[in-house]
Amino acid sequence: MKGSAKAHPIQGLIKYHGLKDEVLRIPFHDSISVATSPTESHTTIEFVSSDKDQATVDGRMLSGRELERVVFVVDEVRRRSSVKDKFRMESKNNFLSNVGLGASASGFAALAVAACEATGLNLSLEQMSAIARRGAGSATRSVTGAFSRWKAGHEDEESYSYQLMSEDFQIGIVVALIPAFKFTESAHRAVLGSPFFHSRLAYVHGALAEMESAIKKKDIDRIGLLAEKDSLILHGITMTGLDEMILWRPETVKVILEVRRMREEGLKAYFSIDTGATVYVNTHPDLVVEVEERIKKLGIETIRCDVGGETAPTDHHLF
Repeated sequence: MKGSAKAHPIQGLIKYHGLKDEVLRIPFHDSISVATSPTESHTTIEFVSSDKDQATVDGRMLSGRELERVVFVVDEVRRRSSVKDKFRMESKNNFLSNVGLGASASGFAALAVAACEATGLNLSLEQMSAIARRGAGSATRSVTGAFSRWKAGHEDEESYSYQLMSEDFQIGIVVALIPAFKFTESAHRAVLGSPFFHSRLAYVHGALAEMESAIKKKDIDRIGLLAEKDSLILHGITMTGLDEMILWRPETVKVILEVRRMREEGLKAYFSIDTGATVYVNTHPDLVVEVEERIKKLGIETIRCDVGGETAPTDHHLF
């Protein structure tokens, strides 16, 4: 009754913002992402005879809303497997959380797969992605990994992720790490008040088709340009939502301007920003070193990533 799994966080390429079902985390539209390696979450869960559920992340005991989100995911596994026992869970990240790197995505993806492993549930990645979605929407795509599309759907079973392209197709990714605390849950609610929200809904379906086509053609430059445009539109509705959330920091703008300078000089680089201040700089694999050096010269810490695979069980348990 013990299982472990490792999952990679994701970078949104065509991102989602806003939920039409906040409980089941069903979004208004599909989204596409790429999993980032070697960043990963490693989670172990064991079902035990106890009087309460327990969960820790990076050595910190969870309580309140954080624990509720974990329990909501595990409850679905317990329901499907008929396991009644309480659980003990431990999760560790090899990267900083709450800085826009998608720790909740990889954490809940690893949790869903580990819990299915522990209970003996034999589910497909798509089915486990729907379970992971209960903890964090982006965890859906983290389960299937590589280049994945999250099908929004209208009902619980219809909202899942599937892989568009495996990690055999690689792009270069340099992460410009810019810490800035944020509350993603409140952000998803606030954007519905943006006067531009419905304009985004009209735009995004065409953008999804273009991005999927670019991925299948392995067109790195087109992928980069589409993700860059989508980032600007996403933050436009974030800044004009009910909370008028400005998640960028001065360093964020410095990176954006530097990326544009690179392109003017013929160095193919493209920025992408999820709901945070941290910037992903996408490029060709053979240009990663040069791009990273340019970002480092700004005095900003970097992480070099490539495309990671699907969430997978592991025999290495944390306890």
